[in-house]
Amino acid sequence: MTKSVKRSSDPNLNSTSASEFVAYYNNNIPTGFPRATLNKLAEFRQSHPMLFKEDDKWIIDKHRKRFMDWMVSHQEK
Repeated sequence: MTKSVKRSSDPNLNSTSASEFVAYYNNNIPTGFPRATLNKLAEFRQSHPMLFKEDDKWIIDKHRKRFMDWMVSHQEK
């Protein structure tokens, strides 16, 4: 018997893969903000392990703002 995942009608509350998060993030950030990559997500995740209780799941509503702030502060000059 497989466990079904309850999905919210709001896509910002659903768990996504890292690649889905990158695509969503890059399509919905303001012009001029640094773009997300899978490597940057891995760095962020490593520096914020308490934000990731589930294996490799990203939640837009939970991670987007924190990741955006982190990206701006870690932007290469």
